[in-house]
Amino acid sequence: MLERFVNRTQFSSWEDFSQNFQILVPEDFNFGFDVVDEIAKKDPERPALHWCDEDGHSAKLTFEQIRLRSNRVANFLRSKGIGKGDAVMLILKRRYEFWYSMVALHKIGAVAIPATHLLTTKDIVYRCNAADIKAIISVTEERIQTEVDGAVADSPTLAHKIAINGSRPGWESLEERMADAGDEFHRPAGEDAPSSTDVLVTYFTSGTTGLPKMVQHGASYPLGHILTAKFWQNVRPGGLHLTVADTGWAKTAWGKIYGQWIAGAAVLAYDMERFVPQKLLEVVSECKVSTFCAPPTVFRYLIQEDLSQYDLSALEYCVVAGEPLNPEVYNAWLKATGLRLMEGFGQTETVVILGNYPWFDPRPGSTGKPSPGWDIDLLNDEGEPCGVGEPGQIVVRTSDGVPPGMFRGYYRDDELTREMWHDGLYYTGDLAWRDEDGYYWFVGRADDIIKTSGYRVGPFEVESALLEHPAVTECAVTAVPDAMRGQVVKATCVLSKEYAGGDELAKELQEHVKSTTAPYKYPRIVEFVDVLPKTISGKIRRTEIREQDKERSQD
Repeated sequence: MLERFVNRTQFSSWEDFSQNFQILVPEDFNFGFDVVDEIAKKDPERPALHWCDEDGHSAKLTFEQIRLRSNRVANFLRSKGIGKGDAVMLILKRRYEFWYSMVALHKIGAVAIPATHLLTTKDIVYRCNAADIKAIISVTEERIQTEVDGAVADSPTLAHKIAINGSRPGWESLEERMADAGDEFHRPAGEDAPSSTDVLVTYFTSGTTGLPKMVQHGASYPLGHILTAKFWQNVRPGGLHLTVADTGWAKTAWGKIYGQWIAGAAVLAYDMERFVPQKLLEVVSECKVSTFCAPPTVFRYLIQEDLSQYDLSALEYCVVAGEPLNPEVYNAWLKATGLRLMEGFGQTETVVILGNYPWFDPRPGSTGKPSPGWDIDLLNDEGEPCGVGEPGQIVVRTSDGVPPGMFRGYYRDDELTREMWHDGLYYTGDLAWRDEDGYYWFVGRADDIIKTSGYRVGPFEVESALLEHPAVTECAVTAVPDAMRGQVVKATCVLSKEYAGGDELAKELQEHVKSTTAPYKYPRIVEFVDVLPKTISGKIRRTEIREQDKERSQD
């Protein structure tokens, strides 16, 4: 399958790969028909999905089963008037129904809108009206469905509520309707035929500042993730890949469906309500996971366990993304498992655009080098390319073409699209610096940079220093206004259970940062908290910390 969509699958070196790799995008490509159905036709019993939950339940689906079930879902949705271009929201957590429902929507040409199960009625109303959502497919859970029911009156386009794994008054059962639907769903023709201009999926961002943005991806988006899966995650035919992510976020597209299936690997879906390190390690061990992707925070908790108690012999390759990787996590995982953590960087708007690839050694703390086909640069405040060691904003040059996997723009927000993407440049809003060998080193979001006494301080470097201290489990570094210095550095820390906060520990942490980084970067304010404020996708909300500090200063 992979050979159909790339010019080559084997490369002799990083130079060979970076200069010669190319993704081939067929005209009118459709992931459902051209990948899932083609694999099912040639190798119907090939494993596609291994699902398990915390209670010991499990299911394994082949590509033929995904084909048949997606056809039944497509036929049912078509009978309800869902057609090409219609928006359907999926609130399916980590249930296996998500996978064949997504494929069904792709076959119809409908727009899939994955969503987190933590949405409130207000969130659902906003999304329904922002995207003209016509149907919602949801797990059968009281809280979630109550929120959806509460949104109906203020969501005029919402016509259908469909439930999985249960029933509820006013909702249709997906399983019951699938049983009445036909097994075959033929590729649409005429006006409904797949097109390269189709919108495949829309993701609402987590909304760390302001209302969530709607990121639209086109029909070729799955092909862009060949880079993500085959060459960064290093999945292989016959392997089993696990990415830790909820289906409501783009990380699922990165690690749980598109590139992995194209490259010949099956995906593991671990259906967990909350992250428990011991249980996750048991799943990795018992299911014989071969490639594994998780945010650095997950690895930070895993390395605190006795890893010798788990059989990780099947594990071949590990990657991290979603937040910067601190060197101490990298080193601890390497020491315990012999496996390097290969960091990568991208956004909801892209696939992996910076990564540590198998042809070169990673440098702990570096997010790697630009992915082939992506023209990446760093620009300073004057819009000029940065020199070695000079921080600047990560941009994607698109004057010579838009690479597969690049988003199409922010839906119904042309102003924001033009603000972020103009003159042949897409501005990511993320800062990094580049060393003399072409490795990129993440600094932070542009909005998070701290300017103190004439210096610019990136939160990530200070956070990395703090996390090297055994007392600190998690931390967030932010700016606090200061009359003399403009801003001062503040560290908000969650402590390991063996430590208690206090002035003595605060001073110890300050001295530790001074000895690890440049002295001017040390946090003049240290606060100890039980938990850090986070978005529903798990990212730290530094904005909320700054807002809390502002409110305190006004009291």
